[in-house]
Amino acid sequence: MRPGRTPTALSVAGSDPSGGAGVQADLKTFSALGVYGTAVLTALTAQNTRGVTGVHPVPADFVILQLHTLLDDVTVHATKLGMLGSAAVVHAVADVLADRSAGPVVGDPVMVATSGDRLIDDDAVAAVRSRLLPLCDLVTPNVPEAAVLLDTAPATTVDELVDQAHAVRALGAGAALVKGGHLGGTESVDVLVTAAGATVTRRPRLATTATHGTGCTLSSALAALATRDDGPADWPRLVEGARDYLQRALAGGAELSIGSGSGPVHHFAGIWPA
Repeated sequence: MRPGRTPTALSVAGSDPSGGAGVQADLKTFSALGVYGTAVLTALTAQNTRGVTGVHPVPADFVILQLHTLLDDVTVHATKLGMLGSAAVVHAVADVLADRSAGPVVGDPVMVATSGDRLIDDDAVAAVRSRLLPLCDLVTPNVPEAAVLLDTAPATTVDELVDQAHAVRALGAGAALVKGGHLGGTESVDVLVTAAGATVTRRPRLATTATHGTGCTLSSALAALATRDDGPADWPRLVEGARDYLQRALAGGAELSIGSGSGPVHHFAGIWPA
């Protein structure tokens, strides 16, 4: 990282009033990793640790105005894309990113709720495939989201996870990290596919209910770490660093007493006083 350069990351995502996911989780992650955080809101949600009760989308033209106003003044070194919600917003964000420099783009295609319910319609999925993925340097779907992107059945084994990661990357992203948390077992297995091939990364599965916002946290950690690379992002190295950070945040979640459902990970584990 060049001297005098303040590493700055951008989150383009929805809001979570409970603070465990969305823009709130992204900004906490950026801060925990020593990166200045900026944010553009795509949706307001009514949610807590037990679930989502409502979504209020931000109009696409106002998302564009937020992005242009920010990028006219602030240099962004990496961007994380989270919940975009509608085809109109996907197209709006894609139009801006195709025209403006915002560093490496990490796309977390928020499509499927923990309950298994789809969060976006077919038009929005098609827009993600055709417009957004080719602009992403790295895309980070979980097992159900990869299945939606590929219009196929969810992976049930690590071998299928590898195959689907290759197929997701073939849709146009520079690299694909398919998260295998839904596979179960004693390990949490993710598969990264880049132009150089596939890498399988593993961490011990933690017995915890503090899992709210794990996907948001991992993708924003990847964006935060990417701000420190002056050249092309070294995704195998950054994935290991981001997974280490998430593992600490998951382990630290038990220290927090927030809500009565799936509590948040502890973004500042090891930073806040014990």
